[in-house]
Amino acid sequence: MKLGLRTVKTAIAAPIALMLANVLHLESATAAAIITVLSVTNTKRSTARTAFNRIISLTLATVIAAAAFLILGFNAAAFGVYLIVFIPVSVYFKIGEGISVSSVLITHYLSSQSLAPSLILNEYLLMILGVGCALIANLYMPNTEKKIQEDQQVTEVMLKRLLADISDSLNQKVKEQSLFEECRTLAQFIKAAQKRALQFEENRLWSPNSYYFEYFAMRRLQIKTLSDILEVLSHLQATESEVIELRELFSFTAETLAEENDGQAILRKIDETYQRYREKQLPENRQAFENRAMLFHLFQLFQDFIEIKAGFYREVQRV
Repeated sequence: MKLGLRTVKTAIAAPIALMLANVLHLESATAAAIITVLSVTNTKRSTARTAFNRIISLTLATVIAAAAFLILGFNAAAFGVYLIVFIPVSVYFKIGEGISVSSVLITHYLSSQSLAPSLILNEYLLMILGVGCALIANLYMPNTEKKIQEDQQVTEVMLKRLLADISDSLNQKVKEQSLFEECRTLAQFIKAAQKRALQFEENRLWSPNSYYFEYFAMRRLQIKTLSDILEVLSHLQATESEVIELRELFSFTAETLAEENDGQAILRKIDETYQRYREKQLPENRQAFENRAMLFHLFQLFQDFIEIKAGFYREVQRV
């Protein structure tokens, strides 16, 4: 059985929180360890959010509990009233993750039959120790940027190959299923890569970097468009002469596609090819007309495919 980094961090941070609570002679010291266990998340930013939300949650819980206990007494009915008020208010302010932890700390007031300042301070120190040890534990995160850059390279290679395969397989119905499968495989890879990119971004507290996440989001949109293109191609019944320029367009894109490409050369080629198709003789029958309409639709989809990348390039240049 392989131990994950988060497990190791939790196993180290929780005992430290417990020892510190004991050194400070805090009541219910074990609560600090439990809070640490519940506060170590997968990324630095999410742990920081959790820590902040739990401090706010405890403050809200203490105010509501104080009102309930002072009016109704330190009893089960008062605790029930506290929960009836605290839970929906926490959900409304989007700090629901602190409900269970704060409520456990509130039971210390109930069991002690007291809201003494020293006891309130005790609960805050338990919370601060718990979330503080979790934050410190998550200061170390392995740098995954190299892996993400490798994901980008793999994505570029797979996308070029898919475009080349589409070019080679135009009008070959026997290869349609393999193209759809290739497209799905690439879509799944990009989805996983985007998830890793999001974790990378979440681990940069002081210098946010959403470039990689946005890059994979752009490629996912392109893959969705390619899937639509494949769907249209599966219904196209054109002659070789009708698709030869489309084949060249796919091939040219496969050769020139790159992360730093602004897409303008491909867009010009799409427009030139589109204009040549418009100048061709009008269709003579229904089937030819339907094929011509599908070809024009393909050009529009392919333009959308390139515009997605061009838009991404413009946004990157603007930043």
